[in-house]
Amino acid sequence: MSNLKIYVKSILITVILGGLVGFIISGYIDYSSLQKPPLAPPSSLFPIVWTILYILMGISYGILKSNNLVDSKINLIYYSQLIVNLLWPIAFFVLKWRFFAFLWIILLVVLVINMIIQFYNKNQLSALLQIPYLLWLLFATYLNLGVYLLNR
Repeated sequence: MSNLKIYVKSILITVILGGLVGFIISGYIDYSSLQKPPLAPPSSLFPIVWTILYILMGISYGILKSNNLVDSKINLIYYSQLIVNLLWPIAFFVLKWRFFAFLWIILLVVLVINMIIQFYNKNQLSALLQIPYLLWLLFATYLNLGVYLLNR
């Protein structure tokens, strides 16, 4: 498979899955009606940020894939964190399990830190492209906890 096809496939998988989850939860999003902690961004920012993060995620994985650096360990951590990521908004918005979602996002942060370490061992750029994702997740963890505490 050509490098271009690898990158396109890697990016499309994450963006399409993220978009699908966004579509599934769209009728359940109650962000505007929630009490939010300081620094909470407007709801219009979330789809923009997540699209960028999913693109970076796909590029990062594409770098590894196009350089034949993907093995079963890389696949396991990459797809595990992606699945955990995709399930978080269902727990938070659809099921309204705010505290469970907080614990779930902590799991996601741990998985992403592990992914960055594993990616770094294979290709430094691939790992560095995941730093914005980790930073956003840390901010999202703060928001999740704040929403839970303010809306119990």
